[in-house]
Amino acid sequence: MATLRQLEYLVTVVDTGSFTRAAEQLHVTQPALSHQMRALETALGGPLVERLPRSVRLTPTGRAVLPHARAALAEAARARSAARCAAGLEEGELEVATVYSVSLGLLPPVLRTWRQRHPGVRIRLREYPHARELQAAMAAGQADLAVGPTPADWEGPVRDLGIEEFVLVLPSDDPLAAGHADGSPAVGGPLALGRLADRLWVHYAPGNGLADLLDQACAQAGFQPGVAVRAEQTSAVPLLAAAGLGPALVPANILPPGFDGAVLRPDPPIRRTLTAYTRTRPDPLTTAFAELLAQTSPVLVPGAS
Repeated sequence: MATLRQLEYLVTVVDTGSFTRAAEQLHVTQPALSHQMRALETALGGPLVERLPRSVRLTPTGRAVLPHARAALAEAARARSAARCAAGLEEGELEVATVYSVSLGLLPPVLRTWRQRHPGVRIRLREYPHARELQAAMAAGQADLAVGPTPADWEGPVRDLGIEEFVLVLPSDDPLAAGHADGSPAVGGPLALGRLADRLWVHYAPGNGLADLLDQACAQAGFQPGVAVRAEQTSAVPLLAAAGLGPALVPANILPPGFDGAVLRPDPPIRRTLTAYTRTRPDPLTTAFAELLAQTSPVLVPGAS
């Protein structure tokens, strides 16, 4: 049976690209490393790496095993962290995975409060452009907690955090804005997406989950959005729309303070549920972070029903 130490040897050999460098990093002799790698290969039923003149190359079996080795090591690290927390130590590291828009809108105030309450617990944030990538990373053991849209066919615990509202952004002088720039008593609208069918849109980069969401919303309204520009950074989308490059559909909670564009509510409303989910029953530290997330749920647009 493979041991955690042997799996660590495999991961280190792959990451360093060399048995020599791996032995140095692991503080073992090269013969000892080679012996443990052979033992691991025997336990798993075949060669895992091929030695090349200046590097190593994973075999098909090695490529299949490597993600599971990384997940096992990550899980063991989290077990050690949970044990330290259970022992009353106010330190450790929590790995949180999310999508780009959530790291812009929901997480900053949560992380600020968390730091005040748990200054000794470090947060490692992993960001992904699409909910599918987030879910795959969580399934592979890359984080303690995932925060994003409701995962499909997820077998672990899932907790609803709240409803994320999407709004339309236009320049403040757009005829459809009707004076509903920032600073008005309420968000403008409602505005049917179909009234923007002839516009070129500020779109998201391919692979961003919000690009799919915009395309689906426009398809339901009976058109395919033309593209004026695609932004790699989610935070740039409302700014480009306010600058007049085209309308944009954005989560309301990513709009920066003092935003000077016009903000309108689409008709029908566009919303999605955000969740926090784990692979297994969460430890006390992860549970505490999820509790704080739930207390700081995404806020609906003012006046929304």
